[in-house]
Amino acid sequence: MTDRCVTLTFERKVKAPVATLWQAWTAPVARAIWAPPAPVVTVVFLEADTRVGGREISVCKVAGYPDVRVEAGWLDLEENARSVNYEMIFCEGQTQSAALVTADFSPDGDGSQIVVTVQLSSLANAMAEGYQQGFGAGLDSLVSVAMRTMVLRRVIAAPRPVVWGAWVNPQTLPQWWGPEGFRCRTDRIDLRTGGEWLFDMIGPDGTAFPNHHRYGEIRPETGLSYTRLAGENGPKHADAWAAFDDTDGATTVTLGMVFSSEAEFQTAKSFGADALGLQTLGKLAGFVGAV
Repeated sequence: MTDRCVTLTFERKVKAPVATLWQAWTAPVARAIWAPPAPVVTVVFLEADTRVGGREISVCKVAGYPDVRVEAGWLDLEENARSVNYEMIFCEGQTQSAALVTADFSPDGDGSQIVVTVQLSSLANAMAEGYQQGFGAGLDSLVSVAMRTMVLRRVIAAPRPVVWGAWVNPQTLPQWWGPEGFRCRTDRIDLRTGGEWLFDMIGPDGTAFPNHHRYGEIRPETGLSYTRLAGENGPKHADAWAAFDDTDGATTVTLGMVFSSEAEFQTAKSFGADALGLQTLGKLAGFVGAV
């Protein structure tokens, strides 16, 4: 490709519901996993705000090469249907390209489909080829991420500050966290950006399940991210996030998890992790008096 202005189209089919694919495409935690176009690339997100008017800024790092800065902004978000964003790429202070990215989502049999159209204006040589390869690889990774993503949602009949407060208060979080019949035994808890929660979940029969949550960004009343480990500094179980949206005075809580592998996702599904997670959100609703 030699033209400086080109339109690129990508299409992928995914064995996951549209709502799950949408979360994998838009949630910053999931995007950080599938965004690197190759294993040698490390992507560091400096800012991520997925709402109309919100920005996303990241830096792509490859050993031996200058960093590449990507600045994007969300122009339209129609949940489970369409997203539109602009994207600009910079290297060593010079603009490399600008693009308008439109993604359309639709059901496809027992799964879903995403069609991405990139209208690219390239100011540097070989940017079109780079987009063709890099975006294609990223979407292949998106398919993998979507197939090991679990999304749970509940509308809680309580104001967002109340629901948020019950989640980020170290005194109250252990009181409701976990499925029905489970309780939490906390070793240490620090609910701040960069903090952690080390605890055991105690089952109805007294069995202890070690847990370690390491918190990423915590954005007041909006959302938080964390890594779920199997015990203190143990193997990573999943990258997770919780989003809180005001819904006519109630609060829609979305809990998402990208499991470390599809096998681990299938194991979680087999023992009813989705139902157990919904029980946890139900206990949150009960705790804030919104049963």
